[in-house]
Amino acid sequence: MRDGVWAAPGRVNLIGEHTDYNDGFVMPFALPHTTVLTAARRDDGVLRLHSADAGGGPVELRVGDLAPGRGPGGWTDYPAGVVWALREAGHAAGGADLHYESTIPTGAGLSSSAALEVVTALALNDLYELGLERQRMARLCRRAENVYVGAPTGIMDQTASACCTAGHALHLDTRDLSQRQIPFDPAALGLELLIVDTRVKHAHSDGEYGKRRAGCEAGAATLGVAALRDVPYEDLARALNRLDDPRVRALVRHVVTEDHRVERVIGLLRAGQARAMGPVLTEGHASLRDDFRVSCPELDLVVGTALAAGALGARMTGGGFGGSAIVLTDVPTTPTVTKSVLEAFASAGHAEPRIFTATPSRGATRLS
Repeated sequence: MRDGVWAAPGRVNLIGEHTDYNDGFVMPFALPHTTVLTAARRDDGVLRLHSADAGGGPVELRVGDLAPGRGPGGWTDYPAGVVWALREAGHAAGGADLHYESTIPTGAGLSSSAALEVVTALALNDLYELGLERQRMARLCRRAENVYVGAPTGIMDQTASACCTAGHALHLDTRDLSQRQIPFDPAALGLELLIVDTRVKHAHSDGEYGKRRAGCEAGAATLGVAALRDVPYEDLARALNRLDDPRVRALVRHVVTEDHRVERVIGLLRAGQARAMGPVLTEGHASLRDDFRVSCPELDLVVGTALAAGALGARMTGGGFGGSAIVLTDVPTTPTVTKSVLEAFASAGHAEPRIFTATPSRGATRLS
């Protein structure tokens, strides 16, 4: 029995990297690539999970037995974790037949896991008439990923998948979770925003995120602020002079300037000057490469090649050490940029990157 079909998108972050755990600003938008869930309620307390993409047969779990560390692992922990988080919060989510299909590229840093969580929460919210608003669902999905799955993610990915609107980027304050929808329609402006998935993930990323977070927290403690978000951009030079450790100084410089870049991009978009944000994106890449040290040769190759071929701006997006870059181009320049990047990767002996256009799209929705 099919009770309905729901969809939730992946996301890409336009600007605002490694700011979320510093109470700062991020600016993601939803992609047209989605995870689609066909779901039916069942009243026997059984959660039956199946993915067209993961292979293998259905997995059956009892909702009353769900608990962190007790699941079978793998992709099923994400939807099972959502059911657990809903029930732990006092919401009467029960059994269901859940079948998933996805067009979100995996391993590209485009939040396929958040889409899986959000589409599950949205379907269960409807099937069991829970009455949850979008931001509440996003917070419960983050709890599922943090506690049930065991991944220390922030709130950006789930909020973007749940709350973005078509033709806009989402300005999210990660401290108070306030949101502003900022109009952003590249095609209407004669622009394209390309995603270049390098298809690489370097092993030395393991443990590096924790080190950077600890360094940011050490910087905030030395400066006497709750989080680096509280260091005014205008006072950055004075703040940096108070930091003795050059590694901490570099981390602080990135976070404070990156929050400022988010504000600059918002100003340019509101003024109808989207082309002018290209150099701001490129500044962001240099900061992530040199101060935060989370880029890699493949990402640097995308950015350098794209800019040399006429792109307006480019930067890595996501946590780093691999994954994807974004490239802002004028539409007539896109073929040249794409060809140049493909040729550069071939010359360097890298696997061919996956390149596609990112269109700001709607957040999670019921399809039928």
